[in-house]
Amino acid sequence: MVAKIVSVNVGTTRSVIWNGNEIITGIFKNSVPGQVKLHRLGLAGDTQADLTVHGGANKAVYAYPSEHYEYWEEKLQSKLSWGYFGENLTTQNILEDSVRVGDQFRIGSVELVVTQPRFPCYKLGVRVGDMSMVRKFQASGRSGFYMAVTKEGEVAEGDAIELLHQHTTNPTIIEVFMSQDHESG
Repeated sequence: MVAKIVSVNVGTTRSVIWNGNEIITGIFKNSVPGQVKLHRLGLAGDTQADLTVHGGANKAVYAYPSEHYEYWEEKLQSKLSWGYFGENLTTQNILEDSVRVGDQFRIGSVELVVTQPRFPCYKLGVRVGDMSMVRKFQASGRSGFYMAVTKEGEVAEGDAIELLHQHTTNPTIIEVFMSQDHESG
């Protein structure tokens, strides 16, 4: 099966009230059509609220497998739109047990390298409206993964995800995720 992009998702930071406090978050993403520029620090039109745990050169792009949506829709008893988990790229046929830290991919005219799994912060609980979601997300092993941009360009829905180089001796994303303390975003 060919790995591909199902959706390209962006969002700007927004203020939300949670437990009586105002917080700023960039977790709310929406699918966008057409070619989207991908720069060294992320997609055009996308912003993050807390750059100490989200974004930056090593976390420029967050990819999340579309295959996980059925699981979460059943658990949350709701139909979810692409980008619901704050991912920039909703993918197909590329899962955490087959992707390794350091793997290099081409998507559209962009080249990327996998850097780490996502360790969710409390804002995922805010997004879902249930603070136990962070624990549930961690327990599920369905983390998705961050990538750094090694060649800027454009990506779009439907683009193939081409493996350029796999680091066969490096750990898989699921191995790293399950071995870590899940405290950051």
